Amino acid sequence: MAEAYLEVISLIERLHRQFLEVVKLELEGLGIRDINNVQGLMLFNIGDAEMTVGELTWRGCYLGSNVSYNVKKMVEAGYLAQERSLHDRRSSHVKLTGKGHALRERLSTMHERHISMLKQTNMKTADLEDAAITLRRLERFWMHGSDAKLGALPVPGTRRRSRCSPSMAILRAVWHRPTIPARPDINFGHGI
Repeated sequence: MAEAYLEVISLIERLHRQFLEVVKLELEGLGIRDINNVQGLMLFNIGDAEMTVGELTWRGCYLGSNVSYNVKKMVEAGYLAQERSLHDRRSSHVKLTGKGHALRERLSTMHERHISMLKQTNMKTADLEDAAITLRRLERFWMHGSDAKLGALPVPGTRRRSRCSPSMAILRAVWHRPTIPARPDINFGHGI
């Protein structure tokens, strides 16, 4: 199991980097030079929603990027509109502008082209669904693994409060705390 686990972690990171390269090549092919691949992925993930920068961080995986910096650059380039929250002046909401929607549509076309190309391979819908199920299980394990390691999961319907980001809380729990046996009644391998 250890070898497969480490291979999956490495593959997730490698696939993310490769996908960012695909987005970069698409942007270059479209002649778009005022936005980078990470920003393009963020823009695509915003879609029709209006969200805070924190919510944007939760929706995507932006390795090595500063979300606030990238939002600022997309606002300056005219892809996003940003407004301060009326209830919390420290927070701001972002949404796509007309220019942002136009680029998102072009990125959607890229995804549709990829889906069409995938249909010509031996990869089936079930293969992608199985991969998604496995990755969701792994995500759920990482999100709740620290709780299981400490012998306590949050009560269903409540949220665990933390002073740091959830990913940092997990890293701290998994790599910096002494090993405590997991509860035997917790099974992360079944059910979605």
